[in-house]
Amino acid sequence: MSSTVQTQQTSHSVWQAAVQAGYPAALWRLPNRTDRELIIDSSGSVSTVVMDLEELPMGFAVSPFINPETENTLFLKADFYWRFDENGNILASQNQLATDHPAFDSLFKNNPKTVKNNLAPTVNIVQATDNQQQQFEETVGRAIRQMERGKFRKVVLSRTKTIRFEEQPAIPTLFNRLCAAYPNAFVSAVYLPDRNQIWIGATPERLVSVDAGGIFRTVALAGTQSAFDGEGRPKRTADAPWTQKEIEEQALVSRYIIGCFKKIRVREYIEEGPKTVIAGNLMHLRSDYSVDTQAVNFPQLGTVMLRLLHPTSAVCGMPREAAQEFILTNETHQRELYSGFLGPVNIYRTEGPETHLFVNLRCMKLEGQEGTLYAGAGLTEDSSPAKEWRETELKCDTMLAIVKS
Repeated sequence: MSSTVQTQQTSHSVWQAAVQAGYPAALWRLPNRTDRELIIDSSGSVSTVVMDLEELPMGFAVSPFINPETENTLFLKADFYWRFDENGNILASQNQLATDHPAFDSLFKNNPKTVKNNLAPTVNIVQATDNQQQQFEETVGRAIRQMERGKFRKVVLSRTKTIRFEEQPAIPTLFNRLCAAYPNAFVSAVYLPDRNQIWIGATPERLVSVDAGGIFRTVALAGTQSAFDGEGRPKRTADAPWTQKEIEEQALVSRYIIGCFKKIRVREYIEEGPKTVIAGNLMHLRSDYSVDTQAVNFPQLGTVMLRLLHPTSAVCGMPREAAQEFILTNETHQRELYSGFLGPVNIYRTEGPETHLFVNLRCMKLEGQEGTLYAGAGLTEDSSPAKEWRETELKCDTMLAIVKS
């Protein structure tokens, strides 16, 4: 690595300077951690790569939902990297550029001295029309009928909700609120100047991780219910009642992961679960899988499994091809980066590089003062259209609770 960058910066000021200069930037916090990390790509645009975890440099990946063989993945290079504590103070920093590079002037000499810390005072929710709910429930019914005829076993149907801010919100403030509200989630904010978009969210679903010791991890996460009872009291995870529909939905995801292991002849994996986990205002069923890539002599496992898993049955369905065709034919919006994957790639720790990719759920796309929330529901033959609409409302509440607080 090159020399460290100036240390008087804070995560808020560096993020704001990057956005003002038009540099792609990614800010994130890993689950169950307190430190935040930030990279900036000084190229001014985001390149497209094929995901090869063994070959890619240090950076941050963002994938759309439709991404065959991961060949259309957006990649932000880590020209600058910082790690901050939860108060925004620098713990470590690195840069890949010479100090006379123009980015230094944009990010440091012209760095804004004042940082907007508060959200806009007013958030207007564009309420769903009766027609939107009716259309969603009719599409759920159409999916159920196709499953009854054996076209596919599961499909994940998504919808959007639009909100408008009185003025553009302060992303670092939203980010910190998400970190506080969802300590077990992967929290991220990504600025993509090519698209004039910021994507921010707190996702509970790990897709692929490979740590510095070569341990590969993935999860099967499905099934959703409120983390609170009818009187607003938190439920105990041990008391969570799961229906047969939800248990089968999660089992389908688990079986798909195990099927991928079998396809590439990996038998030495550890499976833990399913167990009930809490993700903010929701509960899910989760099974955890891990493989020691060094013990099985399979250093490329992360890359291979990423291409096999995405898009998972937790965001698409089974069989994948038939479910994806139904989604593309019947959803009235473009998912874009929703239900794709995102996360840091080959970030160097003392022990070595680490990669952590998560499914892009519980997220908001921000374009100027307009925000688009995304939520999906996993459908099986036992689904109820009204209950699936309610599930998407609960999932939208993840982000709404933050922007309205």
